[in-house]
Amino acid sequence: QVQLVESGGGLVQAGDSLRLSCAASARTFSSYAMGWFRQAPGKEREFVAAISWNPRNTNYADSVKGRFTISRDNAKNMVYLQMNNLKPEHTAVYYCAADVAYNIVKYSRSGMDYWGNGTLVTVSS
Repeated sequence: QVQLVESGGGLVQAGDSLRLSCAASARTFSSYAMGWFRQAPGKEREFVAAISWNPRNTNYADSVKGRFTISRDNAKNMVYLQMNNLKPEHTAVYYCAADVAYNIVKYSRSGMDYWGNGTLVTVSS
């Protein structure tokens, strides 16, 4: 069982950067794959980024490649999403998620096993 709590969301202007954080409560945090998803108003939830137990293994949605960076600190049970040069279309509730396996196909289709409650990011023009 994993409990996830996101933080770092807020209201920013276009062009700003923001770093989201996710605190995980799991005795074996380092063995979980972690990810970020988002749900914009009126749209379905979508995959944003994932990182395996090995921090060097990451995957991104095409729409955020080169702009967002996922990272993790296994010693602190934390995962982060650095978002640069934000645009109004990035406005969404961002969710932290965890999974026992690293499976990008699964994440894109049905998400991960465990979810946080989300943090709202609003980007004004």
